[in-house]
Amino acid sequence: MITPSAARCQTAAVTALHQSAQVMQAHAHAQDAGEPGYVDPETGLFVMTRQYLLDRGTCCGNACRHCPFDHVNVRP
Repeated sequence: MITPSAARCQTAAVTALHQSAQVMQAHAHAQDAGEPGYVDPETGLFVMTRQYLLDRGTCCGNACRHCPFDHVNVRP
């Protein structure tokens, strides 16, 4: 059985793998421009910025890439 703490560690490890230089540059640009997110240069998917997620107030449980809440509501 995976504990919630272990699940957060696994999610964080996966997230770190997806933070290439291009991704981090796109994220920084979106945050600087005050945009809610950016199109991932590798997958073409829309990704919400850390600031947008922070403004929402709580972790939604969807393992967002830039989650400022340490993925506390992500289920194992």
